Amino acid sequence: MIVRPDAEGIRRAAEILAADSVVAFPTETVYGLGAHAFSEKAVGEIYRLKNRPSWNPLIVHVASVTAARELAEDWPDQAEQLAAKFWPGPLTLVVRRARHLPGIGAANDTVAIRVPAHEVALRLLEESGLPLAAPSANRSESISPTTAEHVVRSLPDVPMVLDGGPCSWGIESTVLDVTGEVPRLLRPGALGLRTLRDVTGSLALPSDVADGQARSSPGMSRRHYAPRARAVLCADVRDVDRSGLAGPVGVLTYEGIPGTEILSADPREYAADLYAALHRLDDAGVATILIQEPPHTEEWLAVRDRLSRAAAPE
Repeated sequence: MIVRPDAEGIRRAAEILAADSVVAFPTETVYGLGAHAFSEKAVGEIYRLKNRPSWNPLIVHVASVTAARELAEDWPDQAEQLAAKFWPGPLTLVVRRARHLPGIGAANDTVAIRVPAHEVALRLLEESGLPLAAPSANRSESISPTTAEHVVRSLPDVPMVLDGGPCSWGIESTVLDVTGEVPRLLRPGALGLRTLRDVTGSLALPSDVADGQARSSPGMSRRHYAPRARAVLCADVRDVDRSGLAGPVGVLTYEGIPGTEILSADPREYAADLYAALHRLDDAGVATILIQEPPHTEEWLAVRDRLSRAAAPE
């Protein structure tokens, strides 16, 4: 059920959350499937609806830096500086979890936290008074939703979807682990590394984690963000022999190369429309999507991460 995020809609959504059920809501990155982060029943509903593996942790969304500090055993100086600069916004910080909190949907002794920069998300957090675990509101491994309609198509059994329009960033938050001396990138995302280094100085890059192993952040699975169609990354879509491909074939490129779906050559603009473009191609009924590889530069790191996981074999 898609609902307008007016005062009545927010109130009804908060009631559903208080009853240990789930509500999908918009953030500036993608739509999230929200539930009380420290209710075993509520978090269990997230994992059930998404068919999400139990080893994949969740990000907790809160309304303020103060609320974030209350979830942490300690709050490093790096966390304070990053939160002051980028919150509300598309940055998730992994910190030591406060000892009084259960490890529901978390990894080891850490918790991943962020303050979203979306009016509807913040109003829902304030109205409910709850920290909300909110992974992307779609079936596990499939394309993340950037509209309310995407949510309903992927998760038709969700009790309520607050419709806040299309997500502005269109790609998930950047995740940094600040539990060590040098912040470590766990998931590239909406905030680029150059921007983050202005605050942190050096950054450690992520290491590979096999599926099933403990991890401190979502978005590290081998296959993720995948369309129903087979996604194929290509050095140049114009050189691909299509005779052996399952058809019909769709093409996803950026400016300068003719294609079925032409996205911007600016990495932020490309990211903002990437998932919507994959949804459009799936909706068009294509069996194979040829995707032009983006440049191998740091500015395109998050996009290349999403595309490589989307194209990973099942």
